[in-house]
Amino acid sequence: MYAKVNKFIFSPLITSNASQLIRNYAFKSDLKIKWIRPEKIPCIKPEKSGDRSPFPDIDKNQYMLKYQNCKELETADETVKRLFSLGGNRENETKDFYAKILMDKVKRHDLDCGSMEVRLASQTATIRKLQVHMEKYPKNQRAKVCLKELIDKRKKFLTKLRRWDYRRFEWVLEKLDLVYKAYPSYYHWITRRESLTKLTDIHCKKIRNERLAAYRTHLKSQQIGFLEKKLQNLEFIRKEQIECAVPVTVSIEDIKEVQVKLKSLMEKAARKTLVKQN
Repeated sequence: MYAKVNKFIFSPLITSNASQLIRNYAFKSDLKIKWIRPEKIPCIKPEKSGDRSPFPDIDKNQYMLKYQNCKELETADETVKRLFSLGGNRENETKDFYAKILMDKVKRHDLDCGSMEVRLASQTATIRKLQVHMEKYPKNQRAKVCLKELIDKRKKFLTKLRRWDYRRFEWVLEKLDLVYKAYPSYYHWITRRESLTKLTDIHCKKIRNERLAAYRTHLKSQQIGFLEKKLQNLEFIRKEQIECAVPVTVSIEDIKEVQVKLKSLMEKAARKTLVKQN
């Protein structure tokens, strides 16, 4: 009985707002706005880690770092050369070769092997090598954990360098081709309702701008006729005031100003017509 009484009491309120609710629902459906939840990008991807350049394709016929200047390999057999080349050894040798290239770009002197810049270069080479490895073997959890930890460690080093020496921080980012992505101040979860609200606002602004642009074009198309009519009215008012011997409120300068505007608009319209015809 209590439920029936409440239903009877509040039924007018429900029915009064029912049409509004239905109309709002229909209005949202008429907009034809479709929202798809953005795909979550893993933290190990280059889009999140900030690595612009991927791991390069290094020539595997080159010798390892330890035997770059070995003269005996110049006259050695092809099998021996193969044993001392990058292609005949483990992948870490290729990673070390690439790390040497990056470290040469940022090291402070020839014997520098422990500065912040050199450590960042070494970490970047390892990260990019592991990213290539994860593309081939996405289920390798051990490599995934190592890659995530190394990315976080590099971000920590970059944060410290940014606080200590901002100019050197920017220089390192430029040399290593990195993008620094700081930790967010707060976590914001993407919701469907908020996204639809923003999309609806964008849609309404687009409609408003389109209608304003169309109305502006319509007014511009009527400028010549408006100025012609204005010119006739000004000439008629001046003539009648002179004939009736009353103070003249329309000067010759006002009429000339309207004539100049009308002439410039007609010339623009003529040029536009020639352009369309050509």
